[in-house]
Formats: sequence, C-alpha cells, structure tokens
Amino acid sequence: MFKVKIYGAGSIGNHLANASRRMGWAVDICDVDDAALERTRTQIYPGRYGKWDDSIRLYNVNDVPVNGYDLIIIGTPPEYHLDIAIKSLQETPKLILIEKPLCKPDLDKAQLLYELTNKSNTKICVGYDHVLGKATQEVEQIIKRGSLEQVETIDVEFREHWQGIFNAHAWLSGPQDTYLGFWKRGGGASGEHSHALNLWQHVAHAVGAGRVLKVSAMLEYVTKNGVDYDKLCALNLKTESGLVGRVVQDVVTIPPRKWGRIQSVGSSVEWQFGHKPGVDTVSFRDNSNNLSEYSFEKTRPDDFIIELTHLKNLIDGNVVVSSGISLERGLDTMLVLAAAHLSAKERRSVAIDYSRGYVAEALKLI
Repeated sequence: MFKVKIYGAGSIGNHLANASRRMGWAVDICDVDDAALERTRTQIYPGRYGKWDDSIRLYNVNDVPVNGYDLIIIGTPPEYHLDIAIKSLQETPKLILIEKPLCKPDLDKAQLLYELTNKSNTKICVGYDHVLGKATQEVEQIIKRGSLEQVETIDVEFREHWQGIFNAHAWLSGPQDTYLGFWKRGGGASGEHSHALNLWQHVAHAVGAGRVLKVSAMLEYVTKNGVDYDKLCALNLKTESGLVGRVVQDVVTIPPRKWGRIQSVGSSVEWQFGHKPGVDTVSFRDNSNNLSEYSFEKTRPDDFIIELTHLKNLIDGNVVVSSGISLERGLDTMLVLAAAHLSAKERRSVAIDYSRGYVAEALKLI
C-alpha cells in the first residue's frame, strides 16, 4: 500500500490526511505537540469528516517511523519546512510535498535544498494547489488554443480577511498565536496568500512571458500587540519578456475576492475562485466581444484530491511536462516575496538575478 507520512497535525495536515485516506493510502501523522495530535483525533478530523479514521496512526515526532514512505508531506509552520525537507531527503521517499509558503523570506537554506534535491531521486513539490484546479486548467486551455493574442498585462488578487482562517483553527485566538502574525516567519498577507503571486507567475509562464525579473512593492505592516505582519501586499512585476502586471494580497477584505485577469489586444479572460459558494468561474471575451462562461463546482476536499492525484501521476511518470507545483516554481515565488519585502523596506525596485541562485544575494536594488 502507498504510505504517507505527514508532519504537522494542524489544519493542512488533517486535510491531506483525509485526502490520502480517500485515495486508499496508509497515513501516519506526527507532531511535536501531543496535544495537537489529540486535537486531531478528537476534534479536527471528526469535526470535518464525520468521524475519526482509526487506520491513521499518530506519533510524536520523536517516535514516528523512519524510511519506507512513498510520500512525505510537510505541513508545519514555514520556518521549519526546509530543515524537515532536508532531513526527509535522507529517507529517499518518492516525493516530498511542502506546504506553502516554501520557507521564510530570508531564503535561509533555500539554495541548499535546491542543490540537494538535484542530487536526489526524490521529487519535491510545493502546495500551491490553485494552479492545478479546474478553473486554472480552463484558463490554460484558452491560452493554448491561441485565443489570447499579444498579452498586454496580467492581474491577480487574493484578498481575504483571515478571520476565516481563525474560525477553522478554533484553538488560536488570533495572529499572535501563530506564525501568521509574523512576516519574517512566513506569515502575513505576503506569505499566507502567496497563492496569488504563484498563480501570476504560473500564468506568466503559460503565456510565454518567462520569470519575474523586476519587483516594485508596497506593503502595509502591522507592528503592535506583539505581532509583526503585513496586512496588505501590493506588487508590480516585470518579466523576462517585458510583460508588466500586478498582484495584490491582503488579510482584510470582506467578502473575499480571489480573482485573476489576462488582458490581450482585443480579448481577455477572467477567473474567480469561490465566485459563489462551491463554484469557480472562468469568463472569456473574444475579439468580437462574444462572451463564453464556464463554471466548475467543487468542495474544499476536492482541491486536495486533485493535488494528490497530480503527485501520484508525477511519481508514476504520467506527467510529461514540468509540474506547475515543482520545487523550482515554489522557489521562484519565494525569491519574488523576498524581493517584495526588500523593495518595501528600501522604497526602491529590486532586480532578480537567477544566476546567483535562491539566495538573498540574487536581489539587487535598482
């Protein structure tokens, strides 16, 4: 049987444990906190999925088995991701999935993980699952059909008050109780809603615009009551091809808006996640102003089934093109996030030199 080890008994760990069980896989969950494991067994999992699954084994991280896993999932706070991933490579699983954001914006050990992975037979992916969803796939099909000629700009927004996050994490009283309240640990709008940036980069690749080379950012930081996070992150981006676009992420907007748009000469495509409960939408307007609309029904658990199916296809060699959630794509997103914080601090634009690697030295003020 396909075997999965999950680090972290929080929200994402429970989601992926349930999805793994729905796939028919054996699941072990480990955590540094025995109380978190008990909360998973008695509250989170049965509260979401009806009852506890007795086949799931729970371990303190000091006691969890080593080796023999096909997939290792890292769903801890971001500051621990890379240390766990580097250690997990020694177990030689077929694949490691690291939840987003990949790491802290200081990029500590990012290049090391990249180099170690290139020497390993283990694949690594980063959990930016929005690029795998049906709405994004439809956008990609519109691009592949050649329906968007001469793309002018791309905009993506993920604007959502994070009270919904805390409603789903009843054991937290607010951002001060978690990494979310600290941008240097991978939290804030820049880290938590980095799906938007990653999706912008994904679409930029799809239209042939290449990687982001220049970042100009404005972030609004909150530093009071023991927290230090950005509540709004606004990015202007320029790619290798010269394409200019915009990303906005925040943790204050009610109701949420998770939206994107590609504008080309005479035509456009827009998509919105959660346009209404349980429905994502895509709208394409052609050069003759004809509008085509597509709707995709889904549940939250569906997102994780799609993601795990993609991982299984990667493991089985059934993905013939590069994965949209590859380690390199996740690292590229972190480089841009690091550039954004530097840009906001210095009030200047930042250029990215990818030849320097995934290190802070790759960022240059201009």
